[in-house]
Amino acid sequence: MSEVRFKVLDTVRRQLAADPDIKDLSTESAEAAYARILRTYQRTGTLDHGETLELFYDRLRDWDSELVFTNAAGIADAVLQAMRDSNETLLLVPTGLTENWLPSSDLEIRRDENLPLQLLQEPRTVLTGCTVAVAMSGTIILEHGDEQGRRAATLLPDHHICVIRKDQVVETIAEAITRITRRTSPITTIAGPSATSDIEMTRVRGVHGPRRLTAVIV
Repeated sequence: MSEVRFKVLDTVRRQLAADPDIKDLSTESAEAAYARILRTYQRTGTLDHGETLELFYDRLRDWDSELVFTNAAGIADAVLQAMRDSNETLLLVPTGLTENWLPSSDLEIRRDENLPLQLLQEPRTVLTGCTVAVAMSGTIILEHGDEQGRRAATLLPDHHICVIRKDQVVETIAEAITRITRRTSPITTIAGPSATSDIEMTRVRGVHGPRRLTAVIV
């Protein structure tokens, strides 16, 4: 057995082992069982926020994402430019998206008011916000609803424009999990444009989601 596999299985066994003070595990509450789990993994970051942001930007570039930097007043202009760069005029947006993010002209805006699948597939670009982003892995996390829309609406279009505030970027996954509050909502994790490789290692984009990801950093 490899050393790494042994460590993983040993950790699982220790976590599952009965507390000697508990005679019958069936009587233990879920909260008590959760509280006694050993958490020896990294739970907080070690970088300052500036370093965390730089790490996040570096990871996004590694995943072939497009980065646009702006302020709150410039979000609509950044969205419009991203649409022009892709020669698209039809933009899909969630019903809870703020009007301030939307260009006032030149685009046709389609609100996703429980649109049928066929109408979700027509727009090639979708605009959403996010809940949190992880610098260590370059991951953007969406809790679907409000300005983050339906899961299907973020997977079908070819291009995803995602607005991310700098205060939403944390260093570790453990820190990101604490930001997730909608416990019953679907969650999507995004690490750059969707891509996979076939058996001949030919890289193909757009298999499981958008082929392009534009991160608007506010």
